[in-house]
Amino acid sequence: MDYDILKYWIALKSIPGIGNVTFPALVDKFGSLPAIFDASVSHLKGISGISKEIATAIANFKDWDKVKEELELVDKNKVNIITYKDTLYPKKLLNIYDRPPYIYVRGHLNEDDINIAIVGSRQASTYGKYTTERISRELALKGVTVVSGMARGIDSAAHRGAITGHGKTIAILGSGLDVIYPPENKKLFADIIENGAVISEYPLGTPPRSTNFPARNRIISGMSYGVVIVEAGEKSGSLITARLALEQGREVFAVPGSIDAAGSRGTNKLIKEGAKLIENTDDILEEILPQIETATSLKTPCSGSEAITAEHFETLTGFDKIIFDFVSQGRIHIDDLISSTGLSSAEILGALTTMELRGIVHQHPGKFFSLKKY
Repeated sequence: MDYDILKYWIALKSIPGIGNVTFPALVDKFGSLPAIFDASVSHLKGISGISKEIATAIANFKDWDKVKEELELVDKNKVNIITYKDTLYPKKLLNIYDRPPYIYVRGHLNEDDINIAIVGSRQASTYGKYTTERISRELALKGVTVVSGMARGIDSAAHRGAITGHGKTIAILGSGLDVIYPPENKKLFADIIENGAVISEYPLGTPPRSTNFPARNRIISGMSYGVVIVEAGEKSGSLITARLALEQGREVFAVPGSIDAAGSRGTNKLIKEGAKLIENTDDILEEILPQIETATSLKTPCSGSEAITAEHFETLTGFDKIIFDFVSQGRIHIDDLISSTGLSSAEILGALTTMELRGIVHQHPGKFFSLKKY
């Protein structure tokens, strides 16, 4: 953690009136954080959204001791601060207009995470929790990172499902990372850090105020390819997440529920309004795969299968490496993969889905697979 750089990020965000839109506007105008604090009041107030009062607060900023205290607390709690200039800042989150300038993180983020959010009612039914854990576990087995809010009910079930699927999960909190809410999720909090990351835009010590959660929801949807809603009443906060997802251009999925269940009225309404009804994980992956392939194609192109071999083989593990050896020899049918490798159909399908999502293999009609040609 580079104190000399991060102190300017913390200081600027702490000034009343500096929001998620004005923050990058200042950075773009002045080129660096130190330059903002060196600027005159007249130069600062020339920026859209910066009043004379805000400009004066920046130019006369004196609370460097408080900034130092916060950074020391961050270090003590083993928290990382990731700014939108860092490569580990979630790529999808970069594309929303009110992204947080930086996020507090415990755990591990990867640049190539493929995120799907799963959210829903805190008063979840047995059916809702079972369905959530099943979907989350299957997504995790296929290499997808499950994002949720660590709330009671559906959120907690989503995280647990990903963990039991030996996959990765990310929790977005509406409090500081040193304030575990709800408190009974203390063990789940630790398990999430071990198997992914917990994230917040709020400083350490921030309590879980009700006003924090709608803002938190935009991060859940913003860093994901799509949002799955499992059980939501007519006034559920999950419907806010669904609306934000649509505004951000994300896919919205909903699990249907009983027409007699109050806890399913929100999800059933979403389906009537155009959300994709899902019954299994394939319904989700079929919808987001074109987006992932487009994102992959925007990266620096490789040339032929040798380039794919050089770039990807070292990153593969377990079943993926075994399957890669066969697929790299040419187009092969899934039945031949099963008979040649000795792996089960579930193991083969899980590995192939992961490799397809990462842009390593391509599926042809008739369940034939080959290395993807760039």
